[in-house]
Amino acid sequence: MLFFVYIKNNFIDTSAIIMASSHNKLSHNGLIDRRSFLRSGATLLTAVASAGLSPPRAAQDFSRYPRYMTTPGRSSDSYGLPSQYESQVKRKKKQYYQSKIFTEALTPLQDLRGIITPNGLHFCIHHNGIPDIPPDKHRFMIHGLVDKPLKWNMADLLRYPMISRVQFLECSGNSAANATSDEPVQGNCMALHGQISCAEWTGIPLSVLLNEVGIKSKARWAMCEGADAGSQVRNIPIEKLLDDAIIALYQNGERLRPDQGYPMRLFLPGYEGNANIKWLHRMELSDQPSQSKDEQSLYAEFDNKLKIRQFTLYMEVKSVITHPSGLQQLPDKGYYEISGLAWSGRGKINTVEVSADGGNSWLPATLQGPTLSKAFTRFTLPWQWQGQSARLISRAIDEYGNTQPSRKEWKSRFANFTFNHYNAMQIWEVTREGRINNAYS
Repeated sequence: MLFFVYIKNNFIDTSAIIMASSHNKLSHNGLIDRRSFLRSGATLLTAVASAGLSPPRAAQDFSRYPRYMTTPGRSSDSYGLPSQYESQVKRKKKQYYQSKIFTEALTPLQDLRGIITPNGLHFCIHHNGIPDIPPDKHRFMIHGLVDKPLKWNMADLLRYPMISRVQFLECSGNSAANATSDEPVQGNCMALHGQISCAEWTGIPLSVLLNEVGIKSKARWAMCEGADAGSQVRNIPIEKLLDDAIIALYQNGERLRPDQGYPMRLFLPGYEGNANIKWLHRMELSDQPSQSKDEQSLYAEFDNKLKIRQFTLYMEVKSVITHPSGLQQLPDKGYYEISGLAWSGRGKINTVEVSADGGNSWLPATLQGPTLSKAFTRFTLPWQWQGQSARLISRAIDEYGNTQPSRKEWKSRFANFTFNHYNAMQIWEVTREGRINNAYS
């Protein structure tokens, strides 16, 4: 968010805000401790006064009004749509291997505020296209090592008590370009990190249904299968299903959309996105994982000794500055609010630190509430840019002390071609011309 006062097509030099208090020294390459900033009592009005400018006067000529103040507007839509003036805020679509069914759409993180991703902007990845499933035809079955195999239709499931949680969903391959490319790929925040979103998910605790079928003592895993053309399969530990897994039926208050698994999906807070099976129709309990094609290929990693690591399901602590970020242009010198998102598949975010000098010094950012477990946490910090080159970095720490590594640290743990679960710190380089580039060090 840009905090400028705009008068006569010129941005005011807001250095007066910073100099209003002796506590607000431009150390840390322009980063400002927010508590000191607020204690100074500085506001945009004091910036205007200190700059020797007069506040804008009330308009004197009331004889002319814009068209929208003289002409009645249109009627409401049956389903509300964004303003036509926000048409540029949309997902970025991509096809893999020149396929029309293996596709993705990325979330424009740089265009959003708060922590909730609108349903129409929530990222999605599909290996076999989006099936069109009539809800009255869909069935869900739990069988295998259970006392009483059961099958439910959608009318049955909609009668169960439900819970709601705000939590993120992230593809294990999010930020892969930074993991594998020797030179920083230049793109906006969406292109580099857009395989993640956060929403309010509403559904039935899976523990309720598992208790209903009865789990045999030998059961350790559940093979979860989707009703798409590829029969997407992932194996999930029983402990996770009994802990916080839900059968998600609603997203942000409305029924799931087809690209999110309509009429139902498995939602596993903190787990990698592909494990959250869309269009879920079957769950078979067993004493060992079935080793699906994806678990043996796309969703296994190689460590630095070329040993295969499987079922590394949790998404680790991570953050990214979304404003200012890749390919953006700072319009002028002055005060900016650095803003970004932090999250952890292990629990709550405890701290986010920000650096403007490439990691030589750090200041704690303000965490905007609510701070929820396994959800986006929005962080902010004031920054005074005076035309100097800068390297903006955020570093998140969760409630268990897990901390984001540097890119060098992360790369030292894995084979050079591995890219899943990349959670290293993102560096945005600010040039003297105000251009924002992706950087590694």
